Amino acid sequence: MRSGFRLSPNFGLLVAIAALTGAVAYLGLISSNLTVFLFVAAGWIISLCLHEFGHALAAYFGGDYTVADQGYLSLDPLKYTHPVLSIVFPLIFLLMGGIGLPGGAVYIRYDLLYSRLWRGLVSAAGPLGTLACFIVLWLPFFFGWADLEHVEFWAAWALLAFLQLTALFINLLPIPGLDGYGILEPWLPYSIANTANAIRPYGFLILFLLFSYAPFVSNAFFSFIFNVAGLLRVDLGFVSLGFDLFRFWSS
Repeated sequence: MRSGFRLSPNFGLLVAIAALTGAVAYLGLISSNLTVFLFVAAGWIISLCLHEFGHALAAYFGGDYTVADQGYLSLDPLKYTHPVLSIVFPLIFLLMGGIGLPGGAVYIRYDLLYSRLWRGLVSAAGPLGTLACFIVLWLPFFFGWADLEHVEFWAAWALLAFLQLTALFINLLPIPGLDGYGILEPWLPYSIANTANAIRPYGFLILFLLFSYAPFVSNAFFSFIFNVAGLLRVDLGFVSLGFDLFRFWSS
C-alpha cells in the first residue's frame, strides 16, 4: 500500500471528541446543550471525512493515485477543506433548518481514471459513504433502543441520522457540482455536459437559492425526508429536540 493509506491524528481526535461528548450526554454527567453541539459537530465532520474518503478510495482504485499523495486517504478533515464549500455553505444550510450538506473537497484527476464507469463510481462512492453512516445511526431506532432516560444523547443521535439522510438525497440531486450529476455526467452527450460544466461552479449557489427563495422546493424536499425518516422509524421528535439542543446559542 502507498503511504497515503494512514489514519490521521486529526481524525482520531474527532472520534475521541465524539466518544467523550457522547458518553457525557448518554450518562447525563453534564446537562448542557454545548455537549450536544460538540457531539453532533464532531459526528458530522466524521461523516464528512468518510464521504470524501469514499470519493478518494474509488479514485485510487480507478487509476488516480495522486489522491494518496494529496493525503485524501488519511481521513484528515483538513485535507478536505474548502473555505466556501466546506465551511460557509454547510453552516448556512445547517442553520437554515438542519440540512446536512457535505462540503468537502477532493480534487480528482479524472483524466487518469480508467473509464467512464470509474468516473461515475467515483461520484457515487461519496453518497455510499454517507449511506453507510446513516445506516449505523439508524440501526438503534430500527431496534428500538432509543429511550427517554437518555434523551439528550438520543436526540443528538437522531439529529445526526437526519442530517445524513438530508445529505444523501441532496447529494443525489442531478445539479452540476453535486454527486448526483457526477454519476450521470460520463454518460451525457458532450454538448449537454459542456453546458453543465459551465454551471458547475454555481451549483451550490443554485441549491441555496432554491431552498431559500422557492418554498415549494424546500417544502417538497422536507416532506419527502420526513416521510422517509418516518418509514425508517427515525423518531422525528428526537430530531426536533436534537436540533433545538444543537443550537445552544439560541437557548
